[in-house]
Amino acid sequence: MSDGKAAVETAPAEANAIPNGKGHEAGEESAASAKTPAEDGEKDTVPSSAQNASSQRTENTEANLPESQEFLSGAEDKKMTRFTDFEGKTSFGMSVFNLGNAIMGSGILGLAYAMANTGVILFLVLLTVVAVLSSYSIHLLLKSSGIVGIRAYEQLGYRAFGTPGKMAAGIAITLQNIGAMSSYLYIVKYEFPLVIQAFLRVGTDADEWYLNGNYLVIIVSVAVILPLALMKQLGYLGYTSGFSLSCMVFFLISVIYKKFNIPCPFNGGPNGTEHGLNVSEPHPDCIPKMVNLNPQTAYTIPILAFAFVCHPEVLPIYTELRNPTKKKMQHVANISIAVMYIMYFLAALFGYLTFYGKVEAELLHTYSQVNPYDTLILCVRVAVLTAVTLTVPIVLFPVRRAIQQMMFPNKTFYWPRHIAIALVLLTFINLLVIFAPNILGIFGVIGATSAPCLIFIFPAVFYIRIVPKEEEPLRSWPKILAICFAGIGFLFMTMSLSFIIIDWTSGSSKASSGH
Repeated sequence: MSDGKAAVETAPAEANAIPNGKGHEAGEESAASAKTPAEDGEKDTVPSSAQNASSQRTENTEANLPESQEFLSGAEDKKMTRFTDFEGKTSFGMSVFNLGNAIMGSGILGLAYAMANTGVILFLVLLTVVAVLSSYSIHLLLKSSGIVGIRAYEQLGYRAFGTPGKMAAGIAITLQNIGAMSSYLYIVKYEFPLVIQAFLRVGTDADEWYLNGNYLVIIVSVAVILPLALMKQLGYLGYTSGFSLSCMVFFLISVIYKKFNIPCPFNGGPNGTEHGLNVSEPHPDCIPKMVNLNPQTAYTIPILAFAFVCHPEVLPIYTELRNPTKKKMQHVANISIAVMYIMYFLAALFGYLTFYGKVEAELLHTYSQVNPYDTLILCVRVAVLTAVTLTVPIVLFPVRRAIQQMMFPNKTFYWPRHIAIALVLLTFINLLVIFAPNILGIFGVIGATSAPCLIFIFPAVFYIRIVPKEEEPLRSWPKILAICFAGIGFLFMTMSLSFIIIDWTSGSSKASSGH
């Protein structure tokens, strides 16, 4: 997925159809796919399975196309730019795993705290709204992608606004995902040594090399992340994504189990609990709040707004999907979002119902207060570390793709460049995490800026610009909805940045934006 290919803007005339290795002639391929008149090329959507066999065969051959190209004829001429570097071979299930893993970040650890500051009902309403908005956002991306025949976020930007649009999308993806990868490795750096300490029962003053987070983060990057990041296609990561999600399912099951294992009220300390005098009367601290509005409530809205960030990964996964259609990719997205929605809600609910108002911003730390050497919680921490580590390669792919779109738009896939970009990115992120951990505050600002762009603003404005006015006038309902959607993005961006600035001026660190 991360192969740099000829950019759509070049539209080289000499790039005629190349046989796809199955004995099709070049002319036969172009005839099947370039039958649309030039003036209608902009309006053509991705053919669905209901359309005729010729269109369907064209759609199947689209899977062969890499990342930066058109998969329908351009507006200038009827010649197809054809690349058959690989076929889309990733199954529906593996695509769901990959997209689900892209959604599932470390943010799930903070959702119980978010629920404590919103109340159960308000949390559920907000989470539902955000899930629906995320699905709608993916619909806008896929619709724009189908109309112009481009399956690269950066190239949608180019088609909508020229080079500035392409650069804006590429930079937003790069900054957002570098920020995400840095935060994941930051978790590895600080959590991994604590887990090893707890397993070995050694004191915090131990000076062994394997308790040094800097060494551990380098070892994890070289031994686990780098080999996965060097895969040629994102589809190959479906298995590790499935394992990563199973680690988070284990986390969820443990949270549910602990709810019935830790008595309430919880007051911290080694014993962690205190019993009320009257057993029949519930303790006032053990009554869940359905709606809870306090100064912290506003901070939880950006956390929830960015809970389903996966948009940089949507089009790469679409490119590699077997027999891709817009409808099929939307199903992949909807299932991924629905599964994450259920996991998010259950993790938040049972985490909150365990500790109520005493829950911390990082759920696992709250469990550690009950018993720092609890074997189950230690295993959960290992599972979360594993899941976070296996998410890094998924997030790295769109960054490499964006860099190739911006710096090497006309180049075909080249292994040395593919490997070099991954090495440079991982080295840079390791240096950030080891030598400049305070830079994460800066990434909070970047996340508050780039995430609303990628989820709300870019999909909406690209859609408004790309869908022809003859097909949908500016005053049509779909375009009005898209304008409102972009407005929501600006609102979230303003809120997030405001809270971060308030935090910086007050010296606290409550606002957390991002995933």
